[in-house]
Formats: sequence, C-alpha cells, structure tokens
Amino acid sequence: MLPRIFLTLATAFGLSTAAGLNAYIPLFVVALLSKTTTLITLNEPYDALATWWVIGVLGVLMAVEILINKVPVADTIDDIVHTFIRPAAGAILFAASTNVIGLHPALAAVCGVILAGGVHAAKSAARPLITATTAGVGNPVVSTVEDAVSFITSVLAVVAPYLVVALLVALGSVMLWWLVRRRRTR
Repeated sequence: MLPRIFLTLATAFGLSTAAGLNAYIPLFVVALLSKTTTLITLNEPYDALATWWVIGVLGVLMAVEILINKVPVADTIDDIVHTFIRPAAGAILFAASTNVIGLHPALAAVCGVILAGGVHAAKSAARPLITATTAGVGNPVVSTVEDAVSFITSVLAVVAPYLVVALLVALGSVMLWWLVRRRRTR
C-alpha cells in the first residue's frame, strides 16, 4: 500500500508541476490516457475529464496556448490570463491523481495550487526578461522548451512517476545551488 501512495503522490506532483508551464498539456495527457489506456484511472468527479468532448476542448485550448506563447507580448498577456488557470489546473490534477488514495480533496487542491502556481510565477517572472534581452526572438524557443518539458513531465508522471520526482529534486538542487552561488558572489 505504501509504494502505491508514493507513486500516486509522485504522479500528482509531476502533473501539477507541468500545469505551471502549460495548463492544458497535462490535463489533455491525463484525459487522453485515462480514456484510451489503463495507465491512469480517474474516479468521480474527475472521470468527466475522460469524455471525448472534454478531450476535444482541451486539445483546442492546448493548441491556442501553444501558439500564443510563441508571440512576444501576447505571451505576457497569456501569462496574466493564466495566473488563475494554471494553479486551478494544478489543483484539479493533484486532486484527480490522489483521489484514488483518499487524500482529502481540499488538501490535494491546495498542494496543486502551490506547485502549479509556483512554477507559473517563476515562468511569468522570466518571460519579460527573455523578451527584453532577446528582442522577442527567444520567446518561441523558450516556449517550445516549456511545452516539451510540460509534455514529457506529464507523460513521465503517469508512466514513470519516481523518475519525475528524481528530476524535480535534481532541478530543485541545481536551482538552489545557483541561488546560493549567486548570493555568495554578491
């Protein structure tokens, strides 16, 4: 039972983190995998994600967000609009993932909001700097990398959750090292 709980939490952490980069990629991945495979099972009320019309809407929203994030200035406006959407997606994904182990939905939602909201805040803070330093040329490249990371993290969160945890710990360690190093040089 304990390994199942850890796997489920690893999946929830990975999906919520991915939602901070792109709200719709992890929702789309979860919905599609739940509908077409046995890799992930969504219990009520989250099983509504695995209906074809919701999958279609998520696909359209995903395509729109992917395209908008490639355009300088439009990506900043998109980040402002998604200030509430990405954390909400993180909350839904965390709650849907942990529903099978009985984690209280409110606690799960708060965890998802914190994870997705934190990633979104970091992304939103970096984007204007990238636009300014590259005259907008770097936006499509950075956006493509963000979308790829969101997709890969979403898929790995479902098929190899411990790998996602290892990657998140490694990334967090690198960021912490960078912050400490930067602080010491000041």
